[in-house]
Amino acid sequence: MISKTKLLEQIKKMPDQFSMEDLIEQLIFVEKLEKRIEESNQDQTITEEDLKREIEEWSK
Repeated sequence: MISKTKLLEQIKKMPDQFSMEDLIEQLIFVEKLEKRIEESNQDQTITEEDLKREIEEWSK
């Protein structure tokens, strides 16, 4: 979830005119980024080697 504070910060960073799609895209990006930071802080990440193995599996 995104807080009101983060929402307002993002809106302030937007140009004076923007589409709803642009705003939604930006908010989704910020939410995903926040989630990844939280996961990282909780050591819920995988190693680069594990990631490479997973990607190799996807391409089979």
